[in-house]
Amino acid sequence: MLKAEHITKKYGSLQVLKGVDIGINKGEIVSIVGSSGAGKSTLLHILGTLDKADEGAIWLNEQRIDQLSGKKLAAFRNNHIGFVFQFHHLLPEFSALENVSIPAWIAGQKKKETTARAMELLTTLGLADRMDNKPQQLSGGEQQRVAVARALINNPSIVFADEPTGNLDSTNAKELHDLFVQLRNDFNQTFLIVTHNEELAGMSDRTLHMKDGKIVG
Repeated sequence: MLKAEHITKKYGSLQVLKGVDIGINKGEIVSIVGSSGAGKSTLLHILGTLDKADEGAIWLNEQRIDQLSGKKLAAFRNNHIGFVFQFHHLLPEFSALENVSIPAWIAGQKKKETTARAMELLTTLGLADRMDNKPQQLSGGEQQRVAVARALINNPSIVFADEPTGNLDSTNAKELHDLFVQLRNDFNQTFLIVTHNEELAGMSDRTLHMKDGKIVG
């Protein structure tokens, strides 16, 4: 479903990615592990169209996406890709329900349908009684689950997660791991996860190891 070939990236004189090839199947949970500076997050951001590769090609659902730009790229990203980061990036002035709804509003979806979908997601993620709470009224684990719901609101083809448990304690990290597996099992959701968390990587269908800008195993 996701395929990338010969992805290279240089920042100044530093070659961060050195011809990376990767393929992800629908309904897979794939983790990328490796030491800091190996190129994991850079690769994730390029695959998610948040950054541009110097060379290489990326396809999502057989559509070449690295050649998109401007409004077409922004619309494609919003409709087909979900993101979960180490820091949840929730907007403090909005409720949990509103934060989850924002990508659907941007996509021009109807408010009534968006609200129903957001409520369904928050209920599925165990936040039925927290929908009207603002981020500062939620625990760290609850905030991250709101961020997961936001990533899922537009039924993305794939969710990219960059160190999603890096800011959570062990209990909340384990709950998030289980949630990813549940979403894969229940909805055939695809995840590509960059993580230092060995337990999360161990729960994945495949683990890819990066070293010095290449996937080595």
